Amino acid sequence: MEKLKRVLAIHDLSGFGKCSLTVALPVISVAGIECTCMPTAVLSTHTGGFTGYTFRDLSEDMYPMAKHWDSLGLDFDAIYVGYLGSSSQAKLVEDIIKLLKDEKTLVIIDPVMADNGEYYKGLNQDMCKGFLGICEFADIITPNFTEATLLLGEKYIEPPYTYDYVEGLLKRLSGLGPSKVVLTGVSFTDGEVGAASYDKETNEIHYASTTRTPGSYHGTGDLFTSAFSSAMIRGITIDKSIKIAVDIVKSSTDLTYKRGTPTNYGVDFESTLPQFIMDIQNNLNK
Repeated sequence: MEKLKRVLAIHDLSGFGKCSLTVALPVISVAGIECTCMPTAVLSTHTGGFTGYTFRDLSEDMYPMAKHWDSLGLDFDAIYVGYLGSSSQAKLVEDIIKLLKDEKTLVIIDPVMADNGEYYKGLNQDMCKGFLGICEFADIITPNFTEATLLLGEKYIEPPYTYDYVEGLLKRLSGLGPSKVVLTGVSFTDGEVGAASYDKETNEIHYASTTRTPGSYHGTGDLFTSAFSSAMIRGITIDKSIKIAVDIVKSSTDLTYKRGTPTNYGVDFESTLPQFIMDIQNNLNK
């Protein structure tokens, strides 16, 4: 029987508003993977679409947690990094990766810092510099277009995009260090959206797309990368992994739209998990 794989998820914990660890933990777990959690900060809600939220930086706890796990001899099949509580945490994450990574550990960095052409509330170019540093240690990065252009120091361009632009962006991002790049928010027409992947070793590019759900939804990037990471860790190919991730985001946003759930609450992904499990199972060993 296959050994249970273990992922370290380094994200914030927002008590309300589905994102970060409250998405990563259930999605990774139902994919048949053990999820070890390292909160970078604890918030009452996420920072998008809410005011008056509480925020506690957990920088002082992060490396001691990693040291304890190292003393227990724990090994990790993947380290998956998302929202950081401050730009200074990037150096902590670098040290944690160096401490806990071995030759089989897949390092996935989602440089969560911006969308729609601007930084998230409370973040700035210092966070971009921090993510640039840890991208050097990544096997895979999963930025959206805003994050991609910030990392590359380029001007943000509104969709729709051309294939030449997307493929050039993927290849330039691979120059930051990772062997694989996944770009989210790929749109070639107004009615579609999806993702693209690039493997620097094989020079292969893959696309997965779907129809766009009306509205703009918080937490979809976390849902995508959690689902994508789970599929990759289970040994599913990158082209099938981005398709699985696009599908769960589409199902979840459609359900959220139909229910009329406020978009800042996060997407209603819970009811889509049975299909996600089936998608994982159906693509194993293919």
